[in-house]
Amino acid sequence: MGHNLLHLDVSLLEKTIRTVAIYFAIALLLRLAGKRDLAQLNTFDLVVMLLLSNVVQNAVIGNDTSIVGGIYGAALLVAMNAVVVRLAAVNPRVERVFEGTPTVLIEDGRYVDKALHHEGLRRADVDAAIRKQGAGDESTVERATLGVGGSVVVEMKAEAQPATKADVATLAAAISRLERRLA
Repeated sequence: MGHNLLHLDVSLLEKTIRTVAIYFAIALLLRLAGKRDLAQLNTFDLVVMLLLSNVVQNAVIGNDTSIVGGIYGAALLVAMNAVVVRLAAVNPRVERVFEGTPTVLIEDGRYVDKALHHEGLRRADVDAAIRKQGAGDESTVERATLGVGGSVVVEMKAEAQPATKADVATLAAAISRLERRLA
C-alpha cells in the first residue's frame, strides 16, 4: 500500500510538461472568456469553474495517483502562478497578455453598449455595481470601468458626489465670513 501512495507512475518531466501546458491553456481560456467571469461569478460560472478543475485533473496528473505526484503537481501550479504574477507586476506586456486592459462601460452618464456586449454584461449587472458605489443611476456617473480583475470602478460626476467633511467645513467657514460682514 505504501508503495502505491508514494511511487510516481508518471515521470517528473512528463508531470511538469502536463502541468505547465494545462496552466497556460486554462489561463488562455479564462482570458478569452472575459473579465466578468473572474470577479462576478454567478451560479453557472461557478459550476463551470468547478467542472473545469475536474476535467483537467487527469490531464495534469496523468495516470499518477500518488501523494508525491499530487503534491508535486500542486506545488508546480502554485510556483508557476507566483512566477507569472511577478512577471506581470514588472512587465506591462506580460500583464496585458494575461490580464488584459480595463474596459469603459459608462462614459459621461451613458452606457457604452458595444463594451457591455463585448464583456458579456447586462445593464442590470452594471447598475447593481454602480449602486453599490453610491451612484443613483448611470446618469450620475462620469465613468465606470471594468477592471482587469472584473471589478467595476466608478467615478461620479462632480455634482453627484456626496459632500465630504472638508466640503462642509469650507461651506461653514464661508457662511461664518458672510455673517461677520453682514453684522
